[in-house]
Amino acid sequence: MTRTIRRRHLLVGSTAGAVGALTSRTLEASARGRALPAETIAARRRFFGADVVDATGRPRRDRVVLAWCGVANFAMAIAGRVLLLDAWVARGTTSGYVPITVDDLVALAPSHVLIGHGHFDHAADVPTVAAATGAVVVGTAEHCAQAEAQAGRRLATRALLPAGAAEGATGKMRLGRVRIDTVKHVHSTPGLPTGESLPLVPLPDLLACLEHPPDIAGGIDTLSHQTDEEGGALAYRFRVGDFSLVWHDSAGPVRTEAPTAYEVLRDWRGVDVHVGAIQGFGQYTNGLRDPMWYVEALAPRLFVPGHHDNWLPPASAPSGGYEGRLREALAGVPGAQPRLRMLRDPDDYVAPRRLTFRVRR
Repeated sequence: MTRTIRRRHLLVGSTAGAVGALTSRTLEASARGRALPAETIAARRRFFGADVVDATGRPRRDRVVLAWCGVANFAMAIAGRVLLLDAWVARGTTSGYVPITVDDLVALAPSHVLIGHGHFDHAADVPTVAAATGAVVVGTAEHCAQAEAQAGRRLATRALLPAGAAEGATGKMRLGRVRIDTVKHVHSTPGLPTGESLPLVPLPDLLACLEHPPDIAGGIDTLSHQTDEEGGALAYRFRVGDFSLVWHDSAGPVRTEAPTAYEVLRDWRGVDVHVGAIQGFGQYTNGLRDPMWYVEALAPRLFVPGHHDNWLPPASAPSGGYEGRLREALAGVPGAQPRLRMLRDPDDYVAPRRLTFRVRR
């Protein structure tokens, strides 16, 4: 563990040194209402759209935009703010399959990084981004502690749940007009087949490894994070004006293993947009049963899948291997018939027009 922390500390120090001036200029410009640095304006326009980000680099307050960054990671513009939902750029078995770098996430100058859970494919780049930008790390106490340990320094953190909180525990925070609620649910897990849904084992695309060969540094960094702790799985609800969105980066057997969390999700019922993980360990025995329990509880108007891309072949598969089964599963959810907006890798990475929503009041 000591070796891992030192390696991460060196990476954080290098990146922070490279962008420290950018961060200082960004903070100063934000405080004075001036135009943000050119790097930040360019990054925000790429991730959120030139029609959403003005000439000073500030997103429109009447728009919510999500840019998919691979796995279940998203950059979010909401009510004029920029947040990250998880922070990891896929690498290890491929390099460049997701067409962004960690420096791109830093250039966005997010104010907060919200962690769904602490495994490497969701949170490995949180320490780097937070140290380089001053972004506040939000999650459980365990998430915050792990990020600081890996950064090798103090970070700005906000623990919404204490260490050891039980499934079903809730927390909340407010960022200006944005109200954020969270609930601790349950990570995906293999289980005995119940016969409710057929197993789902889509084929990976191994050609991605040849078309986007991994680099040594990325492989070493990913290997160094294989022991990262989950730290609890959180689902987040965002509300601004008349708009609501729920995001979670894993989907476990919530109805049977975390019934209190399931009831909280039911209390959130009727959200506008539900962005939920569909790839998980449960698919090998019970298909999409577990993700559909979240849809059943939330009854969203629109469902957007996440964590369903070819980010780690041969352990993962392209979105095309999920789409047919997902449409069938959504049609069978009792009491909820959401529309589906499919995200397809790699075409829909950093494609803001796929997920741009209007806030009407």
